Amino acid sequence: MALPIMAKATAVWLVDNTTLSFKQIADFCGLHELEVNGIADGEVAQGIKGFDPIANNQLTQAEIDMAENNPRHKLKLKHNPAADGEEKRRGPRYTPLSKRQDRPAAILWLVKFHPELSDGQISKLVGTTKPTIQALRDRTHWNIANIAPIDPVALGLCKQLELDKAVAKAAAKAAKDGTAISDEERLKLVSTEQSLQMDDEPRLPSNMSGLETFSLSGSDEDEKKDDPVMDADSLFNLPKGGGEDDDEDDA
Repeated sequence: MALPIMAKATAVWLVDNTTLSFKQIADFCGLHELEVNGIADGEVAQGIKGFDPIANNQLTQAEIDMAENNPRHKLKLKHNPAADGEEKRRGPRYTPLSKRQDRPAAILWLVKFHPELSDGQISKLVGTTKPTIQALRDRTHWNIANIAPIDPVALGLCKQLELDKAVAKAAAKAAKDGTAISDEERLKLVSTEQSLQMDDEPRLPSNMSGLETFSLSGSDEDEKKDDPVMDADSLFNLPKGGGEDDDEDDA
């Protein structure tokens, strides 16, 4: 059900100017009945000026009179031709100005790590255009030398659930088309939730345990046996002779 613009201000006006029940006002404005009760008690929406739905072409006086006479009657928002098709509008996602400079990095990450995603899927995820995506795929983007791939979820351009949903959809399409998928690409198609539940990398078989540090070279003990054993006497025992004979010759 469509809601009126400035719903809370509209509720303030209806509380102050009509005898509608709290439930009728709550249903029309998309609020909780207790919240409307709080507006009537002055505990909610303090300082908010009432917004007249009749003057702003959202309700008619006849509709309000009908609802006042019948507590079960639900208010109907007046048809506004200018609003036709607003809810069905499709197109690239709006990206705040503060994050638009991060879009090329996010696109490059998606192109690199999820090549199975179509340009349309990437466009919906980060709010960009297909020519930009193609330029980054071909590495012909004017600033490609300064762009590093960054996860769009980390940049806040999309949610992890949205990314996982797009990846799962790409995986289903690949399976339906019978496209051959390598092991590396298959790992890329796994969602974050599934990857967190995977076992750790396989370890060495039990019959090979203890061989992780095996080396073809000899052991340390063999090397120690080959080295000659040195002691202090052999190092400091100087050769005898020479000295006394020289003294006798001088005498």
